[in-house]
Amino acid sequence: MKTQDSFHLRGFYPLESSPDPAPFHRGDVLVLFGELFNRGYANGLLEQAQKQGLTVVRCTVGRRDENNKLRFLSQEEKLIIPEPFINIPLEAGFDLEPDHEGLTMVDRLRNVKLSDWEEFPFPEESLSLWRQKGQARLRASIAQLMLELEKIVPEKSNVFFAHLMAGGVPRAKIVMPLMNRVVKGTGERFLNSKTFWDSSIGRLCAANFQEVTAESYRHLVELSESLRKKIEERGNRVSYMAYGYHGTQIMSGNQKIWQTYTPYLQGWAKLKLEEYSRDFFKSGIASCVYNCPEILTQSSHIFQGVEISLYPLIESLFAGQSSDVERQKIGTQCQQLLKSPGDMDRILKICENYFRSPLLKEYNQFDHWPRHSSQEQLEFMLNTSEELINLHTNPKQLMTFILSEVVFNSCGQLMMNDIWSPKLPVVWIGHSHIEV
Repeated sequence: MKTQDSFHLRGFYPLESSPDPAPFHRGDVLVLFGELFNRGYANGLLEQAQKQGLTVVRCTVGRRDENNKLRFLSQEEKLIIPEPFINIPLEAGFDLEPDHEGLTMVDRLRNVKLSDWEEFPFPEESLSLWRQKGQARLRASIAQLMLELEKIVPEKSNVFFAHLMAGGVPRAKIVMPLMNRVVKGTGERFLNSKTFWDSSIGRLCAANFQEVTAESYRHLVELSESLRKKIEERGNRVSYMAYGYHGTQIMSGNQKIWQTYTPYLQGWAKLKLEEYSRDFFKSGIASCVYNCPEILTQSSHIFQGVEISLYPLIESLFAGQSSDVERQKIGTQCQQLLKSPGDMDRILKICENYFRSPLLKEYNQFDHWPRHSSQEQLEFMLNTSEELINLHTNPKQLMTFILSEVVFNSCGQLMMNDIWSPKLPVVWIGHSHIEV
């Protein structure tokens, strides 16, 4: 592989730093396919869409009742969601679908203990049926969604679908303790991610991840074909965007490098998502997966160490195009969270040593992504994370929360401008693209 600092990585396509402003007009429609939660990438997209006068159609993944039956949102739950809102459950995945014996994946995993989890037999026949039922349910819901959209999309509108689906951790009690050992385990509690991933439980997780992250995007594009053709026949545009993750370009010691979080078990599902986007793009559909920098979200905060790559964003911001006032404001807010004035320099030095370490370079290889963990690598990441957290006055108020907001706001603007007419089906947004 060529040197990362020169950034000639085969298959790596960074987004243009400043795509031309897209000619949106009031009445254009952004459909949030999935559900919008706080402190996530899509909040930046929402803010940009509202600034540009787009009508934002919100959706839901639904809720589960006391018997685990998927249901619509109640009248009370709907009150906090702005209109237009389509109350059709779009939950993806299959972990609560019954098999030929009426048992769900959660049912079959219910009695598995930490002492015998590797002995759980792979339910091949059940998995096939679970996936079929999960896909059929979601596709039926998407078909209903399209009928509702036809009623509310104005005739002269361009329509942009934002795919918000990700995750898919099965809701079985045994899964989270195992995943915690994979992403946080040290010493005797360490669990190699490959050992977990190759197990029956890991294979079930991989299948559900793919259904939620990738297959849901395929269903969306396929089942919106009729609506898309009607809109395009009127001379308007339809585009599809999805959130990916495939490592991040950061600044380290005044040089650009590509780095990634390890172990990123969602990585294989994200690769499938990219594959679908490439296929659709080749067929003439405006589709793009935007691989965004790491941020701290409601889901990602459990993966300690994912936030390390956020700290060097300070270096990129001060080398970028943001105004002095905006940069100083962010810098001051971050500095105020640290114990002493010199801690910012310490943070940048710790990060530089971390990303330049021979151990990490072995894992930060673009051509071999995603990689499984090793005990030495995971403990190095967790110890570095703790070292950085300890430089803050309050471990629950980290500068990475501030930087996360900068990232998703900036990504929202970049994506809104690019998706009008995407030039590539998969692109990367790096730290050098991020502005305040």
